[in-house]
Amino acid sequence: MKALLLIDIQNDFVPGGRLAVPDGDAIIPLVNALQPLFDLVVASQDWHPVGHESFASSHAGHEPFNHIELHGLPQTLWPDHCVQETTGTDLHPALDTRRIEAIFRKGMALEIDSYSAFYDNGHRKSTGLADYLRGRGATEVYLVGLAGDFCVYFSALDAQAEGFATHFITDATRPISAEGFQAALADMQARGIQVLESQALLVP
Repeated sequence: MKALLLIDIQNDFVPGGRLAVPDGDAIIPLVNALQPLFDLVVASQDWHPVGHESFASSHAGHEPFNHIELHGLPQTLWPDHCVQETTGTDLHPALDTRRIEAIFRKGMALEIDSYSAFYDNGHRKSTGLADYLRGRGATEVYLVGLAGDFCVYFSALDAQAEGFATHFITDATRPISAEGFQAALADMQARGIQVLESQALLVP
């Protein structure tokens, strides 16, 4: 069975949000058009507590997009974003949510970031997504969402590591960095993750 994973299509990641991905909202009509093609649609949601340690504001003397080591892991410092119980965490209002069967929240542990929808960045705790997908009979996973060079990319790596046939739909995501996106695409292709455009699915 094929599952579509909608990664972090939230208000804070689109233009006007606190960590806006350039042109991030442009993917939503395409994501909505793709959903009926799948037996299962699941979403992830960044859900940070106030003062999360991935926020630059939690580290005196640092600015957003600085790089540090945090509890033994490399960490990009971000603007405060997707803080629990704020409108920035909400799924974008234009996103069709009627087919979403479950939402997996991530990034809740104060001391560690979580790009992937499957695990935190240290692979110390699972979100339960892989077990859920297996329990629903999914064998193939297609990924869309924000941002292509971070959360969608790392979710794809973990999906493959969990044994799912993994597909990354390039035009249904947008990156923070064009250079980072090209590196992510090359890495996924080298690992055997299928990189494709939506037309391959939408056109009979």
